[in-house]
Amino acid sequence: MEFKQFLTGLQNIVGEENVVFHPEDLLVFEYDGSVDRGLPQAVVFPASTDEVSQVITLAHGAGVPMVGRGTGTGLSGGAIAPPGAIQIAFPRMNHILEVDTDNRLALVEPGVINLDLDTHVRKFGLRYAPDPSSQRACSLGGNIAENAGGPHCLAYGTTTNHVLGMEVVLEDGTVVNLGSMARETVGYDLRGVFTGSEGTFGIATRIAVRLLPVPESVRTFLGIFPDVESACTAVSAVIENGIVPAALEMIDALTIQAVQKVSDAGYPDDAGAVLLIELEGLQDEVDEIGSEVEAALWDTGATQVQAAQEEGEREQLWVGRKG
Repeated sequence: MEFKQFLTGLQNIVGEENVVFHPEDLLVFEYDGSVDRGLPQAVVFPASTDEVSQVITLAHGAGVPMVGRGTGTGLSGGAIAPPGAIQIAFPRMNHILEVDTDNRLALVEPGVINLDLDTHVRKFGLRYAPDPSSQRACSLGGNIAENAGGPHCLAYGTTTNHVLGMEVVLEDGTVVNLGSMARETVGYDLRGVFTGSEGTFGIATRIAVRLLPVPESVRTFLGIFPDVESACTAVSAVIENGIVPAALEMIDALTIQAVQKVSDAGYPDDAGAVLLIELEGLQDEVDEIGSEVEAALWDTGATQVQAAQEEGEREQLWVGRKG
């Protein structure tokens, strides 16, 4: 099949305005968050599972390679097109289809932004736990492809721990369902195999994700240390006390310097390391454990310790990690 004929086929499926193929328009799609580059032959913007299936069926029959693309924030090069490939991108499939508060789950399309989902479900006293550094920009489809984590994966796991099921289009255009809405399922964990496969097994077009209750109390600690070694000692001290924080992150001196050049995180320029620790739970529990964490930071050589409980103050402490 001639490529011009192939393009016409794509346009017939999704509409002329939803196929990009001029070189100058493709430049923005040749990279993601990695250092790799790869210019696709075309980029297609489907609006439904049926359109995704038709696009993939057409490309499969024509022998044209395909790459799914979220918002291009990934650091592994997963969205980079190999020679001769097209990209399938999802800005039109960006809807939160359902929020089931009774069963604590949401049904979403792959183009939904991670933070948008979390913000939306917090209206119902719920939250979506995986929070990659690119949370403000990354899509849930990309999160599934990369099995994205984030600071809170220490306590809550990565994306795979929060995906209940998904509708998937395979490489030949076949549509299948993996997993289920049930919290416990039997049989092969194909949902788990698919999550983190970087699109090599297919493309998810509908995703059922697990939601968690918003905790009663959240407290974030920022510890400033003279060197990485003392910060690591603090981590060991916290864990040895039987404390499993909701989030635990360390930033070294080189990263601190880089962060301070682009955002006002408020970290001392001469800090050897910064430790961020977040606790969640009932108010009394957070108060008690928080005292233990603060003592552990001072005891292991912290030169400064800050604690924040108000949301705005906590977000400021995380600026260096999340931007």
